[in-house]
Amino acid sequence: VQLQASGGGLVQAGTSLRLSCTTSGRSVSAYAVGWFRQAPGKAREFVASISWNGERTFYADSKKDRFTISRDTAKNTVYLEINSLKREDTAVYLCATGPLSVNGNPDTYDYWGQGTQVTVSS
Repeated sequence: VQLQASGGGLVQAGTSLRLSCTTSGRSVSAYAVGWFRQAPGKAREFVASISWNGERTFYADSKKDRFTISRDTAKNTVYLEINSLKREDTAVYLCATGPLSVNGNPDTYDYWGQGTQVTVSS
């Protein structure tokens, strides 16, 4: 299983961005997919997770207002939309899969992509 995150870049504060996570090697349509992020010098942080069919989502408490996770099972792709970007959103965003149900525990995710860098300038 391979996951590839994309869509990051250098963006201005206040704008929106949509990240994509595509998979190859095996369909992940039966598993939950999660987004995490890691800023320099900080621990990996859970952002959001979505169930295999997209019907259930789970967000970190601090991420419920500006982050939206969705998936297109036909394309084996999961999206993370970030609105009203802030400088503190600067991080490498990683997607992962593995658990059968949505959750924020990184230990339950078996497969990880390399991530995409998001840098927010003021």
